[in-house]
Amino acid sequence: MKLGIHAGPQDLSMAELKRLWKTGDENGFHWVSVWDHFYANPLQDRRNPCYEGIAAMSGLATYTQNVRVGCLVFCALFRNPGVLAKAGVTIDHLSDGRADMGIGAGWFEEEFRDFGYGFPSLGKRFDQLEEALEIVTTLWRGDEVNFKGRYYDMRGAVCAPRPLGLRLWIGGRGKKRTVDLAAKYADGFNMPYVSPALAADRLERLRKACDAHGTDFDRLDTSVNLGFYMNSDRKPDIPGEGSLTGSAQEAIDTIGQFKDIGIQGINIAFRPPVDWDNLQLYIEEVMPAFA
Repeated sequence: MKLGIHAGPQDLSMAELKRLWKTGDENGFHWVSVWDHFYANPLQDRRNPCYEGIAAMSGLATYTQNVRVGCLVFCALFRNPGVLAKAGVTIDHLSDGRADMGIGAGWFEEEFRDFGYGFPSLGKRFDQLEEALEIVTTLWRGDEVNFKGRYYDMRGAVCAPRPLGLRLWIGGRGKKRTVDLAAKYADGFNMPYVSPALAADRLERLRKACDAHGTDFDRLDTSVNLGFYMNSDRKPDIPGEGSLTGSAQEAIDTIGQFKDIGIQGINIAFRPPVDWDNLQLYIEEVMPAFA
């Protein structure tokens, strides 16, 4: 089981964020990721600090030496796919080949509207995401892109240099287009804040989608994000079934349930304030159970 940290760059200082990155890098975690939002969520005050995703992931890449560095997930609608492709390759080289880039359709209506993107229907957002994925993956292969779709028109675009170890992730809980796009384009599939039962259902749907696309299911990495509330009296910001709550042993048992259904990675997700004492307890008592 690959254990990671998912650290949204929101509601905390850059010094605290770097402390969390360093903790992940120096204590045997496999993965540290950020997310891509213009506002902290859940939204309470638009003036709460929230750092931009590409810049934050670039900082993560240069501040760490050991972990895979990722973003779960960049919103495809916020940037031209050529920009996303170039940013991913640049971060991959900054990290010496440790980069993982998740791309999704977005969901946070307030930030869409406030920053001038409107808020297209879910179907249209997924249509635009699929065009972006086609362009990004073609650019990463080193091929020239000549593409004319509904949302993008690219003529002779080339992405150089080539990636070193860059991998593409699709993240989400959807049971139709999300798993279909993961099977068609991705190297990894991440599910945020789900129960073992829901994760098992999505894995089975992913397997069927892989069969339909002729994709080797076994080559895909899979992971789940769980809110981190171990030993905490704090009410989770997300449904309890998508969180680690209770004792260290209960956390071990929960992670074990995901392992038993075939999930390969668990990322503990933080919404500040960071519970540093229980993070240390997780490192000392939970992680050795999956070494």
